[in-house]
Amino acid sequence: MLHDRVLVKTSAEEGERRSSGGILIPATAQVSKRLVWAEVLAIGNHVRAVELGDKVLFSPDDRHEVEISGESYLLLRERDIHAVAAKRVDTNTGLYL
Repeated sequence: MLHDRVLVKTSAEEGERRSSGGILIPATAQVSKRLVWAEVLAIGNHVRAVELGDKVLFSPDDRHEVEISGESYLLLRERDIHAVAAKRVDTNTGLYL
């Protein structure tokens, strides 16, 4: 990975989901402003706020798809990440979920 790029993979659960009332919503009926969680697999040398294995929240509009060895991954810029879910707590790097 180069510069501020982050390679992530979304889980298979991101397709179909259920509403709070129990209605099944298919993957094809996605809301355009819905943010997506993914796991970080690789980071560039200028990435500061994300580490390998973190879960990141991003907009599906800010992504680029890439296929490596038959698997589909997403390539993001660090600035396109809205939130990071990690077990560590760093006081000087921002808010972690």
